[in-house]
Amino acid sequence: MPGRGGGAAPGPPPHHNTAPADAGAQGLPVRRPEELAGIDGLVIPGGESTTMSKLAVSFGMLEPLRAFVRAGRPVYGTCAGMIMVADKLLDAREDQETLGGIDMIVRRNAFGRQNESFEAAVEVTGIDGGPVEGVFIRAPWVESIGASVDVLATYGGHTVAVRQGNVLATSFHPELTGDHRIHGFFVDMVRAVTPQGERA
Repeated sequence: MPGRGGGAAPGPPPHHNTAPADAGAQGLPVRRPEELAGIDGLVIPGGESTTMSKLAVSFGMLEPLRAFVRAGRPVYGTCAGMIMVADKLLDAREDQETLGGIDMIVRRNAFGRQNESFEAAVEVTGIDGGPVEGVFIRAPWVESIGASVDVLATYGGHTVAVRQGNVLATSFHPELTGDHRIHGFFVDMVRAVTPQGERA
């Protein structure tokens, strides 16, 4: 993100491109494998995870995205993006693919259907200034985690934010509010592993 910019793929809402600007980073859309070489961090947005999986396969993005994650590049997944960075899923189609990156089992649509969407204040470890406002839209939750995964937030007794190494994930959409502190947290993750000469 800093310096060369950060990407959001595939087909991100505009909020994911604008939210990093508050932390001094530039957001860029990523639609083709070769564009991954020009970014320092990647946001996997919300949406419909099954469709995202199919599109990643159809457009030749699945393996390049997996390689990006395996290389230790910073990645942040929100809602469906959390599903995409999970190693294992519950209640998913047998042919649904993920990128992996976090040793966790995620349950899709765990908080209910579209008409059961809600907003809630969520305390997130590492985010100063009080709770963030989380927008939960057909949101997943984390059923279980491996030993290397840090739980950053829970809501209603369920894990809703996690981090493993350079991969961050939240069940909720912080980009749909005016509070961009979690994006700032992610930008700091990107800066921590971006060579000094490439920073803005």
